[in-house]
Amino acid sequence: MNQEKILNVLETAYQKGKAVAPYGNVATYIPELGKADKNNLGISIFTVGGQKYNVGDTDRRFTIQSISKIISLVLALEHLGFDKVFSKVGMEPSGEAFNSLVELDLNSNKPFNPMINSGALTVSSLLLPEFSFEEMTEYARKVCLDSEIEMNEAVFQSEMSNVSRNRAIAYLLESKGIIENDVEKSLELYTKMCSLNVTAESLANFGMILAADGINPANGERLISAQAVKIAKTIMLTCGMYDGSGEFAVYVGIPTKSGVGGGLLSVADYKMGIGVYGPSLDEKGNCIAGRPVLEYLSKELGLHIFDRKRI
Repeated sequence: MNQEKILNVLETAYQKGKAVAPYGNVATYIPELGKADKNNLGISIFTVGGQKYNVGDTDRRFTIQSISKIISLVLALEHLGFDKVFSKVGMEPSGEAFNSLVELDLNSNKPFNPMINSGALTVSSLLLPEFSFEEMTEYARKVCLDSEIEMNEAVFQSEMSNVSRNRAIAYLLESKGIIENDVEKSLELYTKMCSLNVTAESLANFGMILAADGINPANGERLISAQAVKIAKTIMLTCGMYDGSGEFAVYVGIPTKSGVGGGLLSVADYKMGIGVYGPSLDEKGNCIAGRPVLEYLSKELGLHIFDRKRI
């Protein structure tokens, strides 16, 4: 890949993101997240060929939040299998907000997909008897190639003090027979995973692993099965940006998962992983800088999943 072109494109993308950051807001419904500086922005690109590009606040730690749903999903697929996982959760876009329970209560007996809170709580309940939080943290370190990932205790406590909506969703799931294990422990595991501290570089590493079909290109070690990777990337494309996923797929076309901590995990298949940190969010709860940043990178570097352009 042309390194000079990537550097120039990355710098322009960064400036486009910085320009829109003031128009979003940090997540205040979790008080600890409300302390973030909305003007922070970092973008990391790690290619499967070993090239690394960083601009802005790429080494700043923040909580992974809903991007942890990808980690939990691939772990569940690896160890519990496709049939077990999708007997409890669907794989269709919901068309609702990430923390909605309306569709679950009125129109469905199981969560629409693993990327909304109801689906992720279901996956956590499936993992609960199989893995401790410590084991799941170690797995996160492994797939993100980041040995320093730890739980942010302050964010965890802040979330658990404001968890009423997720608790309502979890007990609704139990009433429908979807969650069969301990509801409170499932809720705690889910919240702890959301409270893991990562960086834009951690997410770019994870994206690179997913882009390389689950293999660490540096040493050839398989970290995730090809089948789990394929499923995760497909669901990221269709559901990863909540009720903004369809429009994002058209304009950007890169499988991406967001988190209300400001993170974005993006996967340009067989090319690169992209990690973004920008805590200023749009009205759907996605990093507001992410759309212009990733749309520009996609256009200039030929990253859209249906784009035949090559760097």
